[in-house]
Amino acid sequence: MKKTTTTTKRVLLFPFMAQGHLIPFSQLAHLISLRNNHSVTLVNTHSNILTLRSILPSSSTVRLSSLPFNPSDHGLPPGHESTDSLPFHLFTPLFLSTESLRPAFTRFVSDALSSDPTSPLSIIADPFLGWTVDVAKDLGVFHAFFLTSGAWGSAVFLSLWTHHPLPWSDSGDLVLPNRPNVRLHRSQVTPLLLDGDADNNPEFAFFHRQIAQFCKSDGLIVNTAEGFERSGVEFLKEESGGMPVWAVGPLLRVPSTPSSDDTHIGWLAGHPPASVLYVSFGSMNTISASQMVELAMGLEASGTAFMWVIRPPSGFDFKGGFREEWLPEGFEERMREQNRGVLIHGWAPQMEILSHGSTGAFLSHCGWNSVLESLCNGVPIIGWPIAGEQFYNSMMMVEEIGVCVEIARGNGNESVVCREDVERIVRSVMMGGEGEEMRRKAREVGEVLRAAVGEGGASVRAMDDFLHTAALSFVR
Repeated sequence: MKKTTTTTKRVLLFPFMAQGHLIPFSQLAHLISLRNNHSVTLVNTHSNILTLRSILPSSSTVRLSSLPFNPSDHGLPPGHESTDSLPFHLFTPLFLSTESLRPAFTRFVSDALSSDPTSPLSIIADPFLGWTVDVAKDLGVFHAFFLTSGAWGSAVFLSLWTHHPLPWSDSGDLVLPNRPNVRLHRSQVTPLLLDGDADNNPEFAFFHRQIAQFCKSDGLIVNTAEGFERSGVEFLKEESGGMPVWAVGPLLRVPSTPSSDDTHIGWLAGHPPASVLYVSFGSMNTISASQMVELAMGLEASGTAFMWVIRPPSGFDFKGGFREEWLPEGFEERMREQNRGVLIHGWAPQMEILSHGSTGAFLSHCGWNSVLESLCNGVPIIGWPIAGEQFYNSMMMVEEIGVCVEIARGNGNESVVCREDVERIVRSVMMGGEGEEMRRKAREVGEVLRAAVGEGGASVRAMDDFLHTAALSFVR
């Protein structure tokens, strides 16, 4: 009797060096590693490999491989290899430094092929690492980009870059090319796209190079569910020239069981269901000092209980200490004494907070991970998008799904926020009928998202199809 053997399928994943990219990439890697006959490797620089190791479950079989990288060669402080450990003015040098990883990554993939020329190999890379497409093509390897943002936001962002310079109207609006029903205001476009050009702005030139590679890939994996973003997935297919799109999300960390001494969760437990507003602008965003004062005054006037993850305002050391002068006099002490508000200086257990029954809404920057975490838990959003595709995530949730109301945009001098608007919108969402309807819709969306990654769900089937397609493409 002839003995049958099963070929191991190898998948290499290469995320960009930022927490909002490393986390979903690690979740995707772990998910693939659970499939039979799949060997998964995450590739990155040394410091980011340490971060990935801390994110992955201790039982994970995902392999971690470091590429040689010296931050000092690129004007970066020693040991600082991600956006999370750098001030904003060093983001551009970090972006540019990623292109120096190409020779080492090429050798890594080539060695993998030489060591086992018969086992299928595929590459899943971050769109910020557009040059990986050429590495894959040169070596005859299947390549896909993994979009850690949503389908709709990615499609709008891709359209803006593809059609730059942008055709603004005299009124300051932009009708999206090929999408006459999508109208954007200048406040919804990141300054890099408003003012940048490849000749004078190194950051613009970097992203222009990556976008130019986008449609050369063999396909796109997206951290979303098709039942949630059906129009967004179709929009993305159109903007990418008909590329296959696999919606495999939501890829989220499972909330841990809070310990009995967790003060934040304990504080939530002392409040009625859906009565607390959670406020956070993510790990990489903050608002201006004047906006911070107006937000604080509006929250206090609203009478709503809140939990606010707060960092220094824009223009100051993001990782530095917090000054009392950035808030109304006595604000934090008053809120603590009245049991009305908690200010968290630093990291917060976001998934645990959002999954708690006392959390009634999320005032968020609309980063995609935060959007998914909120909606999976049936929590509606008060949107304050600040950068990138966050504006389009907010727009989609407001206009198409009805789970969000926008309170402000941006953190620059042109973005004016007044305490009266904060008070009015917060009260409406937390205490009014509008909020109840948003929570109902958010719960429905949560059911769709959870079903997509459940047994036999649409995202599970999409992952199966992607892995099958990638393996079939391998020819030696």
